[in-house]
Amino acid sequence: MQVNSEQIPTEDVTNPRPASGPAPAPAGSAVVDLSAGDLEKAAALRRMKRLALALLIGMAVIFTVAFAFQKQYAWLEYVRAAAEGGMVGALADWFAVTALFKYPMGLRIPHTAIIPRRKDQIGESLSEFVESNFLSQEVVQEKLASIDIARKSGAWLSGPGGAERVAKEGGAAIRGVFTVLNDDDVQAVIEGMVRKHLLTPPWGPPVGRMAERIFVDGHHHKLVDLLVDRAADWVDANHATVNRLVSDRSPLWVPTFVDGLVGDRVHVELSKFMRAVQSDQNHRVRQSIDAYLTELAQDLQHDPAMIERAETIKAQILGDPEVRELASRTWGTVKTALLNAVDDPDSELSLRFKGAVRDFGTRLVKDDELAGKVNAWIGDAAGYLVNTYRSDIAGVISDTVARWDAEETSQKIELQVGKDLQYIRINGTVVGALAGLAIFTVAHLLFG
Repeated sequence: MQVNSEQIPTEDVTNPRPASGPAPAPAGSAVVDLSAGDLEKAAALRRMKRLALALLIGMAVIFTVAFAFQKQYAWLEYVRAAAEGGMVGALADWFAVTALFKYPMGLRIPHTAIIPRRKDQIGESLSEFVESNFLSQEVVQEKLASIDIARKSGAWLSGPGGAERVAKEGGAAIRGVFTVLNDDDVQAVIEGMVRKHLLTPPWGPPVGRMAERIFVDGHHHKLVDLLVDRAADWVDANHATVNRLVSDRSPLWVPTFVDGLVGDRVHVELSKFMRAVQSDQNHRVRQSIDAYLTELAQDLQHDPAMIERAETIKAQILGDPEVRELASRTWGTVKTALLNAVDDPDSELSLRFKGAVRDFGTRLVKDDELAGKVNAWIGDAAGYLVNTYRSDIAGVISDTVARWDAEETSQKIELQVGKDLQYIRINGTVVGALAGLAIFTVAHLLFG
Protein backbone atom coordinates (compact mmCIF):
# COMPACT_ATOMS: atom_id res chain seq x y z
CA MET A 1 0.00 0.00 0.00
CA GLN A 2 1.44 3.38 -1.01
CA VAL A 3 0.87 6.34 1.29
CA ASN A 4 1.11 9.89 -0.10
CA SER A 5 2.26 12.58 2.31
CA GLU A 6 -0.19 15.00 0.68
CA GLN A 7 -3.03 12.95 2.18
CA ILE A 8 -2.13 14.59 5.44
CA PRO A 9 -2.88 18.21 4.44
CA THR A 10 -0.08 20.69 4.66
CA GLU A 11 -0.65 23.03 1.76
CA ASP A 12 -3.76 24.78 3.16
CA VAL A 13 -2.23 25.22 6.59
CA THR A 14 1.44 25.70 5.96
CA ASN A 15 1.81 27.55 2.65
CA PRO A 16 1.90 31.31 3.19
CA ARG A 17 0.27 33.63 0.71
CA PRO A 18 2.66 35.26 -1.74
CA ALA A 19 3.15 38.99 -1.57
CA SER A 20 1.52 39.48 -4.97
CA GLY A 21 -1.83 38.20 -3.78
CA PRO A 22 -3.64 35.26 -2.23
CA ALA A 23 -2.77 31.86 -3.55
CA PRO A 24 -5.67 29.95 -5.07
CA ALA A 25 -7.06 27.53 -2.51
CA PRO A 26 -7.90 23.98 -3.51
CA ALA A 27 -11.57 23.25 -3.96
CA GLY A 28 -13.34 22.66 -0.69
CA SER A 29 -10.46 23.96 1.43
CA ALA A 30 -10.32 27.00 3.67
CA VAL A 31 -7.61 29.64 3.39
CA VAL A 32 -5.93 30.35 6.73
CA ASP A 33 -3.90 33.51 7.35
CA LEU A 34 -0.70 32.60 9.18
CA SER A 35 1.45 34.65 11.50
CA ALA A 36 5.23 34.32 11.68
CA GLY A 37 4.92 31.91 14.61
CA ASP A 38 2.35 29.82 12.74
CA LEU A 39 4.66 29.61 9.73
CA GLU A 40 7.36 28.12 11.96
CA LYS A 41 4.88 25.59 13.32
CA ALA A 42 3.75 24.74 9.80
CA ALA A 43 7.34 24.11 8.70
CA ALA A 44 7.93 21.89 11.73
CA LEU A 45 4.73 19.99 10.96
CA ARG A 46 5.87 19.35 7.38
CA ARG A 47 9.22 18.04 8.60
CA MET A 48 7.59 15.65 11.06
CA LYS A 49 5.20 14.36 8.40
CA ARG A 50 8.08 13.73 6.04
CA LEU A 51 10.01 11.91 8.77
CA ALA A 52 7.01 9.69 9.62
CA LEU A 53 6.45 8.95 5.92
CA ALA A 54 10.15 8.22 5.41
CA LEU A 55 10.05 5.66 8.23
CA LEU A 56 7.02 3.98 6.64
CA ILE A 57 8.70 3.88 3.22
CA GLY A 58 11.87 2.60 4.83
CA MET A 59 9.95 -0.22 6.48
CA ALA A 60 8.33 -1.07 3.16
CA VAL A 61 11.69 -1.23 1.40
CA ILE A 62 13.19 -3.36 4.17
CA PHE A 63 10.15 -5.66 4.09
CA THR A 64 10.43 -6.07 0.31
CA VAL A 65 14.15 -6.91 0.40
CA ALA A 66 13.83 -9.26 3.37
CA PHE A 67 10.82 -11.02 1.88
CA ALA A 68 12.66 -11.55 -1.39
CA PHE A 69 15.83 -13.04 0.14
CA GLN A 70 14.56 -14.73 3.30
CA LYS A 71 14.85 -18.20 1.75
CA GLN A 72 18.53 -17.70 1.06
CA TYR A 73 19.20 -16.02 4.40
CA ALA A 74 17.06 -17.36 7.24
CA TRP A 75 17.84 -14.48 9.58
CA LEU A 76 16.03 -12.12 7.16
CA GLU A 77 12.78 -13.70 8.39
CA TYR A 78 13.22 -11.75 11.63
CA VAL A 79 13.93 -8.58 9.67
CA ARG A 80 10.84 -9.19 7.53
CA ALA A 81 8.67 -9.70 10.65
CA ALA A 82 9.98 -6.50 12.22
CA ALA A 83 9.46 -4.48 9.03
CA GLU A 84 6.00 -5.98 8.58
CA GLY A 85 5.00 -5.00 12.13
CA GLY A 86 6.49 -1.54 11.62
CA MET A 87 4.42 -1.01 8.47
CA VAL A 88 1.24 -2.15 10.23
CA GLY A 89 1.90 0.16 13.18
CA ALA A 90 2.76 3.10 10.93
CA LEU A 91 -0.34 2.64 8.78
CA ALA A 92 -2.62 2.17 11.78
CA ASP A 93 -1.34 5.30 13.51
CA TRP A 94 -1.40 7.28 10.28
CA PHE A 95 -5.05 6.35 9.94
CA ALA A 96 -5.75 7.30 13.57
CA VAL A 97 -4.03 10.70 13.30
CA THR A 98 -5.54 11.50 9.94
CA ALA A 99 -9.03 10.53 11.11
CA LEU A 100 -8.92 13.34 13.64
CA PHE A 101 -8.71 16.05 10.99
CA LYS A 102 -10.16 14.63 7.73
CA TYR A 103 -11.42 11.59 5.89
CA PRO A 104 -8.43 9.30 5.20
CA MET A 105 -7.76 9.28 1.44
CA GLY A 106 -11.11 11.02 1.00
CA LEU A 107 -13.07 7.92 2.02
CA ARG A 108 -16.06 8.77 4.27
CA ILE A 109 -15.33 6.04 6.75
CA PRO A 110 -17.51 6.19 9.88
CA HIS A 111 -15.98 7.92 12.92
CA THR A 112 -13.36 9.80 10.91
CA ALA A 113 -12.92 13.55 10.32
CA ILE A 114 -13.83 13.90 13.98
CA ILE A 115 -12.85 17.55 14.49
CA PRO A 116 -14.61 19.00 11.40
CA ARG A 117 -17.77 16.99 12.06
CA ARG A 118 -17.95 17.55 15.82
CA LYS A 119 -16.51 21.07 15.95
CA ASP A 120 -19.48 22.56 17.80
CA GLN A 121 -19.66 19.72 20.30
CA ILE A 122 -15.94 20.08 21.00
CA GLY A 123 -16.38 23.81 21.58
CA GLU A 124 -19.28 23.21 23.97
CA SER A 125 -17.33 20.53 25.85
CA LEU A 126 -14.33 22.82 26.17
CA SER A 127 -16.59 25.62 27.36
CA GLU A 128 -18.15 23.37 30.00
CA PHE A 129 -14.72 22.15 31.09
CA VAL A 130 -13.40 25.69 31.56
CA GLU A 131 -16.57 26.75 33.38
CA SER A 132 -16.51 23.78 35.76
CA ASN A 133 -12.80 23.63 36.50
CA PHE A 134 -11.50 27.18 36.15
CA LEU A 135 -14.41 29.62 36.53
CA SER A 136 -15.37 28.63 40.06
CA GLN A 137 -15.45 30.95 43.03
CA GLU A 138 -13.16 28.73 45.09
CA VAL A 139 -10.47 28.50 42.39
CA VAL A 140 -10.49 32.22 41.65
CA GLN A 141 -10.47 33.29 45.31
CA GLU A 142 -7.74 30.80 46.18
CA LYS A 143 -5.57 32.09 43.34
CA LEU A 144 -6.16 35.73 44.31
CA ALA A 145 -5.37 34.96 47.96
CA SER A 146 -2.06 33.37 46.97
CA ILE A 147 -1.12 36.42 44.89
CA ASP A 148 -1.75 38.95 47.72
CA ILE A 149 -2.85 41.65 45.30
CA ALA A 150 -3.18 44.31 48.01
CA ARG A 151 0.48 44.28 49.04
CA LYS A 152 1.79 43.94 45.50
CA SER A 153 -0.39 46.84 44.42
CA GLY A 154 0.69 48.82 47.45
CA ALA A 155 4.37 48.20 46.71
CA TRP A 156 3.83 49.36 43.14
CA LEU A 157 1.82 52.44 44.17
CA SER A 158 4.35 53.50 46.81
CA GLY A 159 7.35 52.71 44.62
CA PRO A 160 8.96 54.86 41.95
CA GLY A 161 6.66 55.65 39.07
CA GLY A 162 3.52 54.03 40.47
CA ALA A 163 1.73 57.17 41.65
CA GLU A 164 2.89 59.04 38.54
CA ARG A 165 1.42 56.32 36.32
CA VAL A 166 -1.91 56.41 38.18
CA ALA A 167 -1.97 60.21 37.95
CA LYS A 168 -1.19 60.04 34.23
CA GLU A 169 -3.93 57.52 33.54
CA GLY A 170 -6.35 59.46 35.74
CA GLY A 171 -5.54 62.64 33.84
CA ALA A 172 -6.15 60.85 30.55
CA ALA A 173 -9.51 59.63 31.87
CA ILE A 174 -10.49 63.16 32.94
CA ARG A 175 -9.52 64.57 29.57
CA GLY A 176 -11.49 61.82 27.89
CA VAL A 177 -14.56 62.62 29.99
CA PHE A 178 -14.31 66.32 29.15
CA THR A 179 -13.95 65.43 25.48
CA VAL A 180 -17.10 63.33 25.53
CA LEU A 181 -19.18 65.75 27.60
CA ASN A 182 -21.07 68.44 25.73
CA ASP A 183 -20.58 71.88 27.28
CA ASP A 184 -24.14 72.98 26.55
CA ASP A 185 -25.56 69.87 28.23
CA VAL A 186 -23.42 70.34 31.35
CA GLN A 187 -24.33 74.01 31.56
CA ALA A 188 -28.01 73.07 31.28
CA VAL A 189 -27.61 70.66 34.21
CA ILE A 190 -25.89 73.31 36.32
CA GLU A 191 -28.57 75.84 35.41
CA GLY A 192 -31.27 73.38 36.44
CA MET A 193 -29.58 72.74 39.78
CA VAL A 194 -29.27 76.50 40.41
CA ARG A 195 -32.94 77.03 39.67
CA LYS A 196 -34.00 74.09 41.82
CA HIS A 197 -31.85 74.76 44.87
CA LEU A 198 -31.29 78.53 44.70
CA LEU A 199 -34.17 80.18 42.89
CA THR A 200 -37.18 78.00 43.69
CA PRO A 201 -36.91 78.17 47.53
CA PRO A 202 -38.03 81.54 48.99
CA TRP A 203 -35.28 83.87 50.13
CA GLY A 204 -37.15 85.25 53.14
CA PRO A 205 -35.84 82.82 55.81
CA PRO A 206 -32.16 83.18 54.80
CA VAL A 207 -32.48 86.95 54.87
CA GLY A 208 -34.13 86.70 58.28
CA ARG A 209 -31.24 84.59 59.60
CA MET A 210 -28.81 87.24 58.44
CA ALA A 211 -30.93 90.03 60.00
CA GLU A 212 -31.07 88.37 63.42
CA ARG A 213 -27.29 88.67 63.68
CA ILE A 214 -27.45 92.37 62.93
CA PHE A 215 -30.47 93.59 64.83
CA VAL A 216 -30.76 92.92 68.50
CA ASP A 217 -34.18 93.36 70.13
CA GLY A 218 -35.17 92.17 73.58
CA HIS A 219 -38.97 92.87 73.67
CA HIS A 220 -40.20 89.40 72.82
CA HIS A 221 -39.26 87.50 75.97
CA LYS A 222 -42.71 85.89 76.35
CA LEU A 223 -42.54 84.46 72.86
CA VAL A 224 -38.99 83.34 73.51
CA ASP A 225 -40.08 81.80 76.83
CA LEU A 226 -42.85 79.93 75.04
CA LEU A 227 -40.49 78.59 72.39
CA VAL A 228 -37.89 77.63 74.99
CA ASP A 229 -40.49 75.92 77.15
CA ARG A 230 -41.88 74.00 74.21
CA ALA A 231 -38.38 72.97 73.22
CA ALA A 232 -37.59 71.85 76.77
CA ASP A 233 -40.84 69.90 76.96
CA TRP A 234 -40.08 68.27 73.65
CA VAL A 235 -36.63 67.20 74.85
CA ASP A 236 -38.09 65.76 78.06
CA ALA A 237 -40.80 63.87 76.18
CA ASN A 238 -38.60 62.52 73.39
CA HIS A 239 -35.84 60.58 75.12
CA ALA A 240 -36.28 57.72 72.63
CA THR A 241 -36.12 60.11 69.66
CA VAL A 242 -32.82 61.56 70.88
CA ASN A 243 -31.42 58.04 71.29
CA ARG A 244 -32.55 57.13 67.80
CA LEU A 245 -30.98 60.24 66.30
CA VAL A 246 -27.69 59.41 68.01
CA SER A 247 -27.87 55.78 66.88
CA ASP A 248 -28.69 56.74 63.25
CA ARG A 249 -25.66 59.00 63.08
CA SER A 250 -23.33 56.56 64.79
CA PRO A 251 -20.85 54.46 62.74
CA LEU A 252 -22.00 50.90 62.03
CA TRP A 253 -19.10 49.37 63.93
CA VAL A 254 -20.11 51.04 67.23
CA PRO A 255 -21.94 48.53 69.51
CA THR A 256 -25.62 49.16 70.26
CA PHE A 257 -25.11 49.53 74.02
CA VAL A 258 -22.54 52.26 73.36
CA ASP A 259 -25.10 54.09 71.22
CA GLY A 260 -27.53 53.81 74.14
CA LEU A 261 -25.03 55.22 76.63
CA VAL A 262 -24.12 58.07 74.31
CA GLY A 263 -27.79 58.78 73.60
CA ASP A 264 -28.60 58.91 77.32
CA ARG A 265 -25.69 61.24 77.91
CA VAL A 266 -26.71 63.50 75.03
CA HIS A 267 -30.29 63.61 76.32
CA VAL A 268 -29.16 64.51 79.86
CA GLU A 269 -26.85 67.24 78.60
CA LEU A 270 -29.54 68.55 76.24
CA SER A 271 -32.04 68.66 79.10
CA LYS A 272 -29.56 70.52 81.29
CA PHE A 273 -28.92 72.91 78.45
CA MET A 274 -32.61 73.63 77.98
CA ARG A 275 -33.14 74.10 81.73
CA ALA A 276 -30.26 76.57 81.78
CA VAL A 277 -31.84 78.50 78.93
CA GLN A 278 -35.18 78.50 80.80
CA SER A 279 -33.73 79.72 84.07
CA ASP A 280 -31.26 82.32 82.77
CA GLN A 281 -33.03 85.27 81.17
CA ASN A 282 -29.72 86.64 79.93
CA HIS A 283 -28.53 83.38 78.42
CA ARG A 284 -26.68 83.87 75.12
CA VAL A 285 -28.94 81.43 73.39
CA ARG A 286 -32.03 83.37 74.55
CA GLN A 287 -30.53 86.57 73.23
CA SER A 288 -29.84 84.99 69.85
CA ILE A 289 -33.31 83.47 69.72
CA ASP A 290 -34.91 86.77 70.71
CA ALA A 291 -33.20 88.62 67.92
CA TYR A 292 -34.02 85.92 65.37
CA LEU A 293 -37.68 85.70 66.39
CA THR A 294 -38.14 89.45 66.34
CA GLU A 295 -37.00 89.97 62.79
CA LEU A 296 -38.22 86.68 61.37
CA ALA A 297 -41.68 86.83 62.98
CA GLN A 298 -42.39 90.51 62.24
CA ASP A 299 -40.87 90.96 58.80
CA LEU A 300 -40.59 87.59 57.07
CA GLN A 301 -43.42 85.51 58.56
CA HIS A 302 -46.12 88.15 59.04
CA ASP A 303 -45.30 90.78 56.41
CA PRO A 304 -46.31 89.60 52.91
CA ALA A 305 -44.90 92.76 51.39
CA MET A 306 -41.48 92.01 52.84
CA ILE A 307 -41.58 88.44 51.57
CA GLU A 308 -42.64 89.63 48.13
CA ARG A 309 -39.93 92.24 48.15
CA ALA A 310 -37.34 89.57 48.95
CA GLU A 311 -38.57 87.51 46.01
CA THR A 312 -38.43 90.60 43.76
CA ILE A 313 -34.82 91.23 44.77
CA LYS A 314 -33.99 87.58 44.07
CA ALA A 315 -35.49 87.81 40.59
CA GLN A 316 -33.53 91.01 39.87
CA ILE A 317 -30.24 89.48 41.00
CA LEU A 318 -30.62 86.10 39.33
CA GLY A 319 -32.79 86.36 36.25
CA ASP A 320 -32.59 83.99 33.26
CA PRO A 321 -29.53 85.66 31.62
CA GLU A 322 -27.67 85.81 34.92
CA VAL A 323 -28.38 82.15 35.70
CA ARG A 324 -27.14 81.06 32.29
CA GLU A 325 -24.01 83.18 32.67
CA LEU A 326 -23.42 81.76 36.16
CA ALA A 327 -23.75 78.18 34.87
CA SER A 328 -21.42 78.94 31.96
CA ARG A 329 -18.79 80.57 34.17
CA THR A 330 -19.01 77.77 36.75
CA TRP A 331 -18.53 74.99 34.20
CA GLY A 332 -15.84 76.87 32.32
CA THR A 333 -13.92 77.56 35.54
CA VAL A 334 -14.14 73.96 36.75
CA LYS A 335 -13.20 72.54 33.36
CA THR A 336 -10.25 74.88 32.85
CA ALA A 337 -8.96 74.35 36.37
CA LEU A 338 -9.10 70.57 36.15
CA LEU A 339 -7.52 70.40 32.70
CA ASN A 340 -4.71 72.73 33.72
CA ALA A 341 -4.17 70.72 36.90
CA VAL A 342 -4.00 67.31 35.17
CA ASP A 343 -1.78 68.66 32.39
CA ASP A 344 0.71 70.11 34.88
CA PRO A 345 2.50 67.35 36.84
CA ASP A 346 3.65 69.95 39.37
CA SER A 347 0.21 71.42 40.03
CA GLU A 348 -1.13 71.30 43.57
CA LEU A 349 -3.90 68.90 42.58
CA SER A 350 -1.45 66.51 40.88
CA LEU A 351 1.00 66.65 43.78
CA ARG A 352 -1.71 66.06 46.36
CA PHE A 353 -3.17 63.21 44.34
CA LYS A 354 0.21 61.53 43.93
CA GLY A 355 0.90 61.96 47.63
CA ALA A 356 -2.43 60.38 48.51
CA VAL A 357 -1.73 57.46 46.16
CA ARG A 358 1.72 56.86 47.67
CA ASP A 359 0.32 57.08 51.19
CA PHE A 360 -2.38 54.57 50.34
CA GLY A 361 0.20 52.24 48.80
CA THR A 362 2.40 52.48 51.89
CA ARG A 363 -0.56 51.67 54.11
CA LEU A 364 -1.39 48.64 51.99
CA VAL A 365 2.15 47.34 52.49
CA LYS A 366 2.46 48.05 56.22
CA ASP A 367 -1.12 47.74 57.51
CA ASP A 368 -1.99 44.04 57.72
CA GLU A 369 -5.62 44.75 58.56
CA LEU A 370 -6.13 47.10 55.61
CA ALA A 371 -4.36 44.71 53.22
CA GLY A 372 -6.54 41.86 54.45
CA LYS A 373 -9.69 43.88 53.90
CA VAL A 374 -8.63 44.89 50.39
CA ASN A 375 -7.76 41.30 49.49
CA ALA A 376 -11.10 40.16 50.89
CA TRP A 377 -12.96 42.81 48.88
CA ILE A 378 -11.15 41.82 45.69
CA GLY A 379 -11.80 38.13 46.33
CA ASP A 380 -15.49 38.74 47.05
CA ALA A 381 -15.85 40.91 43.95
CA ALA A 382 -14.10 38.36 41.75
CA GLY A 383 -16.16 35.54 43.26
CA TYR A 384 -19.37 37.44 42.59
CA LEU A 385 -18.38 38.17 38.99
CA VAL A 386 -17.41 34.54 38.40
CA ASN A 387 -20.59 33.16 39.95
CA THR A 388 -22.77 35.63 38.08
CA TYR A 389 -21.13 35.63 34.67
CA ARG A 390 -19.27 32.30 34.51
CA SER A 391 -21.62 30.91 31.87
CA ASP A 392 -21.31 34.05 29.76
CA ILE A 393 -17.50 34.03 30.04
CA ALA A 394 -17.21 30.34 29.17
CA GLY A 395 -19.79 30.80 26.43
CA VAL A 396 -17.26 32.90 24.53
CA ILE A 397 -15.37 29.68 23.77
CA SER A 398 -18.32 27.75 22.37
CA ASP A 399 -19.66 30.79 20.48
CA THR A 400 -16.27 31.47 18.93
CA VAL A 401 -15.75 27.85 17.87
CA ALA A 402 -19.29 27.74 16.46
CA ARG A 403 -18.48 30.67 14.18
CA TRP A 404 -15.36 29.00 12.79
CA ASP A 405 -15.43 27.16 9.49
CA ALA A 406 -15.18 23.41 10.07
CA GLU A 407 -12.20 22.84 7.80
CA GLU A 408 -10.45 25.97 9.01
CA THR A 409 -10.92 24.81 12.60
CA SER A 410 -9.40 21.45 11.76
CA GLN A 411 -6.44 23.14 10.11
CA LYS A 412 -5.90 25.49 13.06
CA ILE A 413 -5.92 22.65 15.56
CA GLU A 414 -3.64 20.51 13.40
CA LEU A 415 -1.25 23.42 13.11
CA GLN A 416 -1.02 23.69 16.90
CA VAL A 417 -0.81 19.99 17.85
CA GLY A 418 -0.08 18.20 14.57
CA LYS A 419 3.68 18.12 15.10
CA ASP A 420 3.28 16.27 18.39
CA LEU A 421 0.74 13.92 16.85
CA GLN A 422 3.26 12.89 14.21
CA TYR A 423 5.31 11.37 17.03
CA ILE A 424 2.43 8.91 17.38
CA ARG A 425 3.11 7.71 13.85
CA ILE A 426 6.84 7.46 14.51
CA ASN A 427 6.29 5.64 17.79
CA GLY A 428 3.77 3.36 16.10
CA THR A 429 6.34 2.44 13.48
CA VAL A 430 9.00 1.64 16.08
CA VAL A 431 6.64 -0.16 18.49
CA GLY A 432 5.06 -2.09 15.61
CA ALA A 433 8.48 -3.24 14.42
CA LEU A 434 9.45 -4.38 17.91
CA ALA A 435 6.09 -6.07 18.43
CA GLY A 436 6.30 -7.86 15.07
CA LEU A 437 9.83 -9.06 15.84
CA ALA A 438 8.81 -10.23 19.32
CA ILE A 439 5.72 -12.09 18.08
CA PHE A 440 7.65 -13.81 15.29
CA THR A 441 10.49 -14.76 17.64
CA VAL A 442 8.14 -16.24 20.26
CA ALA A 443 6.19 -18.13 17.59
CA HIS A 444 9.39 -19.43 16.03
CA LEU A 445 10.68 -20.62 19.41
CA LEU A 446 7.40 -22.35 20.28
CA PHE A 447 6.54 -23.94 16.97
CA GLY A 448 9.83 -24.02 15.07
